[in-house]
Amino acid sequence: MAEVYDRWHKSHPGEDDKACAEHTSKTRKLVPSGEHGKGKRWQVRWRDASGKQRKENFDKRAAADTRAATVKADLDRGLYVDPAAGKESFRAVAERWRTSAVHRPTSASRVERGLRNHIYPTFGDRPVASIRPSDIQAWIKDRSQVLAPSTLTVTYAYLVTPLRTAVRDRIIASSPCDGVRLPRQRRAEITPLHADAVRALIDAAAPRFRALYLLAASSGLRQGELFGLEVDCIDFLRREVKVRQQLIDPDDGEPYLGEPKTHESYRTVPLTKAAVDALAAHLEQFPANGVKIEDRTDPRKPRHRTAQLLFLNDYREVVRRGAWSHVWRRSRQNANKALGAAYSKAYAAWVRSGRPEGGEPSRVEVPDGASLHDLRHFYASLLIKHRENVKTVQKRLGHAKPSITLDTYTHLWPDEEDTTRAAVEAVLGDVPPLCPAKSA
Repeated sequence: MAEVYDRWHKSHPGEDDKACAEHTSKTRKLVPSGEHGKGKRWQVRWRDASGKQRKENFDKRAAADTRAATVKADLDRGLYVDPAAGKESFRAVAERWRTSAVHRPTSASRVERGLRNHIYPTFGDRPVASIRPSDIQAWIKDRSQVLAPSTLTVTYAYLVTPLRTAVRDRIIASSPCDGVRLPRQRRAEITPLHADAVRALIDAAAPRFRALYLLAASSGLRQGELFGLEVDCIDFLRREVKVRQQLIDPDDGEPYLGEPKTHESYRTVPLTKAAVDALAAHLEQFPANGVKIEDRTDPRKPRHRTAQLLFLNDYREVVRRGAWSHVWRRSRQNANKALGAAYSKAYAAWVRSGRPEGGEPSRVEVPDGASLHDLRHFYASLLIKHRENVKTVQKRLGHAKPSITLDTYTHLWPDEEDTTRAAVEAVLGDVPPLCPAKSA
């Protein structure tokens, strides 16, 4: 309940009190209070959802009545927002969300960096209720000059989510992000590696990682899934690989075994005979002697154990992301040397043969921006080329939803033969011609 009080006059005047010489009322005797003429006359009082008394003062009775009606309606509907709560800084609201949200360790690190580097410098010390949609739009324009569109989208989520949490917690009535739009992002189409480039990468790889390259191109496993693969995840008889964990390498800690990326990432992927034979040869040359590592695949019961990981570095330690970038760069450089030599040889042969039309060899290379993840794209392109449906490709790749698979690879699905003309012709082909016949 919200009620309006007259601060300048007593609510319960005595019989002997003198009436106010300045103000009169048709319904009651007005007696000046000790605050007569001081500040705003009309006061709205109410108790919030927690039982704490609140009050606001107004110059006009009409404004006070309107505010009292609004407060009463909000309290009755459970939508009341304490005006004082909005004075809390965005940093305090965001930190409360960040520390209470359930994030994977790698995601938690990205969230902290995104807030610290891109959001707190602009909004950190501002009262959360003072942030306006125009402020959000100006921030988007500024950050779009320094962040790639995909990175801006992720960073913007770190701004939106705390503000939406503040709305749910009744700190603010609405989010200033409502109605704000990010610049339209042009999705870059995936260009799979050429088959010759993949073969060159496998041939150029260090012996310790040659089977890893072939397995990546034959199964589409993610990098963390490959480095977290144990011997018992390979079924050599059924020619399958089971994905049950991944190696997580946080920026500020030691690597550990964790859950796969999504629930759908738990999967079984069939393997070719060549991939299985390569893994068997790899184990013969580089036996899995075991490495001690923390296992957090069950977040409630983390433990240290000896894992029989398939792929380790030269020191028989887990492969770290920083070290892997050097391994990949050497493989890419050696592969491109081999591809360049093959092209030169083929070009020379084409010249000697008289430069026949249509016979000029194409130059193939591994692009500078390519990574181990491109072997996953290559695997997906092979499935699509052989007309596997979306659901199958999603299942093999471990995508959370078919829409993710379509968004990423829809341009790779081959167009069916245009049968629409024939379909219409079959129904309407016998309709008499409507165009007048040509005169002789």
